[in-house]
Amino acid sequence: MDVLDRCTADLAFTLRWRKDGVLHTECLFAARVNFWRDLLPPGVREGLAAGPGTRVVRLSFAPGALLPPRAAAQILRVPVGDFRGTLADGQAIVPRRGRFYPRGFLRGLPGVFPQNLIPFRCLEAGHEGLVADLNPPLAGIALELEAVVETLAEKAGERGGSAVDWTERLLEGPGMQARAGGAPTDFFTAEAFSRPDENDDALFYSRPRLVDHLDAFALAEVSRLYGRLLAPGGRVLDLMGSWSSHLPEGFPLAGLTVLGLNAQELAANPRADRRVLHDLNADPRLPFEAAAFDAVISTASFEYLVRPREVFAEVARVLRPGGLFVQVFSNRWFPPKAVRLWSELHEFERMGLVLEVFRDSGEYEGLETFSLRGRPRPAEDRYAGTIPHADPLYAVWGRKKAPGAAAREEGIRP
Repeated sequence: MDVLDRCTADLAFTLRWRKDGVLHTECLFAARVNFWRDLLPPGVREGLAAGPGTRVVRLSFAPGALLPPRAAAQILRVPVGDFRGTLADGQAIVPRRGRFYPRGFLRGLPGVFPQNLIPFRCLEAGHEGLVADLNPPLAGIALELEAVVETLAEKAGERGGSAVDWTERLLEGPGMQARAGGAPTDFFTAEAFSRPDENDDALFYSRPRLVDHLDAFALAEVSRLYGRLLAPGGRVLDLMGSWSSHLPEGFPLAGLTVLGLNAQELAANPRADRRVLHDLNADPRLPFEAAAFDAVISTASFEYLVRPREVFAEVARVLRPGGLFVQVFSNRWFPPKAVRLWSELHEFERMGLVLEVFRDSGEYEGLETFSLRGRPRPAEDRYAGTIPHADPLYAVWGRKKAPGAAAREEGIRP
């Protein structure tokens, strides 16, 4: 037994990968890792044990090194009657190209029961059936992994308990936001952006909600992300904003415009120097001149947009070339006003939806995604006793292309 076997640690994992020109960063906090019992990604334990005081390990994994290689045998043709997916209300699910579904929806697979939630990807769908890809979402992709020791403490003794497979937890979800074979994912169906409550949004949001919709840790991380991405001294638009824009304290701006639906919430925003009442679902056109902003931010709001492609096109219009557009969200929302598709998607698939809207516009480049999971819930949070983890964060961003960039991509002289 070496020194690490006598210790537990809090580790921060960061996984980076690229696919189809998009950079993805996944952060997972691993609390109270038991080096004697738990399973870690290959090389992490060895790297930390390499020398006294080692606190950071960086590893590169070729495709097939951290998870099984992509295998043709894991791609199956499924007859139409062997897909039996239903929504919570009992409505039958129609499989869509590029989407993920639980394996339990498939009948006739050896060892797969209806309760199986491991996802598979639908590569093709038609009247005769579908093509199901059972490979892990990150199969065939090179990965970069960083593990940082945040705390290290010697155990008082060894107790019984189950082992945690931290590799499995790290890889649970990442990859689902990428396209399959470079083809667009079929998100945009006729019913996808309908909502349980189709009444006037102005009525629903008429009562001010001067409360935070995410926990304190998640909000601090939103602020930290904006502080990292935004350039000081810029003109910023907070889209679908409220009483807080979640910017770092004292962050210098040339101006902050907040667009939202409730006048009292907007009036309570201390950072705003311009407030605009506007319903993007009623009219996706933004009441601003072209190239009016250096950055547009939007926090926990994408899921309420019924015409997101039109809104993203408008955001591109009001951004200067090279301007930043950031969408941040979590796994909490107002169900009556969230679009139907949002609740049907895996949390990582939601980043794929936002990415698809960015790409569909043809106006953005430098696309990235970011996820943060597993941090402990703040002790003072009212759900601390029932929900162990802080609200997860997911973010997608891109920059407005310079004039002529789209034409150059098509091989056309601008």
